[in-house]
Amino acid sequence: MSANREADRQQQLLAVLGRSAEPAALAPWLRDDGHLQRGLQVYRANAGALAERALAAAYPVTQQLLGAASFAQLARALWQQEPPTRGDAAAFGAGLADFLAACGADEAQGAGPALPEPYLPDVARLEWAVHGATTAADAADAQQVPHAFDRLADTDPATLWLLPRPGTALLLSVHPVAGIWLAHQPVANEVASVADAFQAVRAALARGQGESALVWRQGWQVRVAALDEDDATFTRRLLQGVPLGDALGALSDRPGFDFKSWFVATLTRGWLVGARAENPGIA
Repeated sequence: MSANREADRQQQLLAVLGRSAEPAALAPWLRDDGHLQRGLQVYRANAGALAERALAAAYPVTQQLLGAASFAQLARALWQQEPPTRGDAAAFGAGLADFLAACGADEAQGAGPALPEPYLPDVARLEWAVHGATTAADAADAQQVPHAFDRLADTDPATLWLLPRPGTALLLSVHPVAGIWLAHQPVANEVASVADAFQAVRAALARGQGESALVWRQGWQVRVAALDEDDATFTRRLLQGVPLGDALGALSDRPGFDFKSWFVATLTRGWLVGARAENPGIA
């Protein structure tokens, strides 16, 4: 069987398993279709179980918030709507946040099941960013690279780019997503106890407080932290690939922002790995 024919067969099988195509689509590849339905049931059961495991690995907090049974149903529904297109199970699930948001929209129109909490889509977006940081490529640590930031002293900020560690991301939400994520970790970061973490989250939800959540990897550990408005504005600009001068210019009317304090805190967190005087997007 040629590579193209095998690829077509696999695509048709995925379509049938996801119920976007009829079983008859597999007829050209079958010698005996007597056991077709039984075979499809086995495939679908195995695929559903794989979808649950893959999604739970990427979205443990979302699973806790929904409950195991509801999350299992969600995983199977997502697999049917957006079946994986790659053999790597870890790549499955990128569309969960949009899927949850669509469920919320359907609920608002009376056309779908209830979404337990309105913050679930953004929690899922944060968890996918955490998943991305976990699997991102390694980068040389700034503390291990001599002169990694020397360009800050002798280069015009308008032609200087700060380089984030691969996998670093910033999520802006109208919900306290960083607090929600941290409260569900085995040890709540920078919080005296898990009980205190949940109390803080409940208070933030009651106030309608949003958060900008920074995600980065520090060594082997993925970290999440909430940034204040100025830090989030500046960080977002850097992650969008603008030069340092433009990022500073966006905060020229905000005297409360202090670049030195931001830089020291960022080096401590370890998500910057250096600076360069050429645009990293085109170099």
